[in-house]
Amino acid sequence: MFKTLSRALAGAAVVAVALTGCGAGSPSGSGGGAQQGASGSLTEVTVGVLSIAPSSAVQYGIDKGYFAKQGLDVQFQTGQGGAAMLPAVSSGSMDFAVGNPLSVLVATDKGLDMKIVTGFSNSIASGNDIESVVVKKDSPIKTWKDLAGKTVSVNAVNTQGDLTIMESAAKEGADPKAIKFSEVAFPDAQAQLDRGNIDAAWVPEPFMTKMLSNPDYRLLGYPYQVTIPGLPTMVTFTSGNFAKSNPETVQKFQKAMQTTLDAVQKDQQGFKAAAGTFLKIDPAAAQKLNMEQMSADLREQQLTDLGNLMLKYKFVSKQPSVDSILVK
Repeated sequence: MFKTLSRALAGAAVVAVALTGCGAGSPSGSGGGAQQGASGSLTEVTVGVLSIAPSSAVQYGIDKGYFAKQGLDVQFQTGQGGAAMLPAVSSGSMDFAVGNPLSVLVATDKGLDMKIVTGFSNSIASGNDIESVVVKKDSPIKTWKDLAGKTVSVNAVNTQGDLTIMESAAKEGADPKAIKFSEVAFPDAQAQLDRGNIDAAWVPEPFMTKMLSNPDYRLLGYPYQVTIPGLPTMVTFTSGNFAKSNPETVQKFQKAMQTTLDAVQKDQQGFKAAAGTFLKIDPAAAQKLNMEQMSADLREQQLTDLGNLMLKYKFVSKQPSVDSILVK
């Protein structure tokens, strides 16, 4: 069921090359690294983001001028999965990226020199979370234990989706290895569920709200809340080489992200409006989205708990040293 990171990164490298420019403009094509902008007053940095609601925080920060205030001209690119951006960041064709912390921890376990720069988004510890497993209304799946022998879609295997789903099932006494995982892009999950190709779908916003607003589907549960409440869903990261060679740029980026994420957490209406534009969805629908808790603070305890779970399921070969990869 598990794929090695080397295979994932090999495929991801191809995907990274195909990332599409978006928002503030496409990268300069200079091969990465901070450079002076055309005006000579701003340092250009390339940031990779995912095409999901929380990523709109980067565009929000650009629009509000928070990055420019720190002297940064942010150019960003969008991709389908965080693992796709790891080789781009490692090689220097991207300066920073926003992705799930598990992929960063796995990459460091496999020898890539990656550094987590800031927190970004976190799941909701109680109440309505921002990711869930959804099943059809008439599905026989009623509990996590019922997933044994069934097929669940995730956007990528060996990441936080299948990890927390397996642990949720294990907590109810099921054999987590009996769950089958199928890689399905989030926008395609509903159609695959309708066709019977999968039995359940793991989806974040905006796909979760869209599906659960339809009476043909129902919520099974929130695996993050079952396993690691308040789990960081995304962090910002860079390469060890970039962090060492550009400490001032990293510090400016940290300050800009802190200001941006504090602002979006307070301005939910504005943030959701930005998410609607970023995702090209109806403004009214965007306002109904359940948004993640946004913060640049690094949740070391949850990241350590994530590392423990990764070791349990052999996603890594040794206990991740979270403290050693944080840029504080």
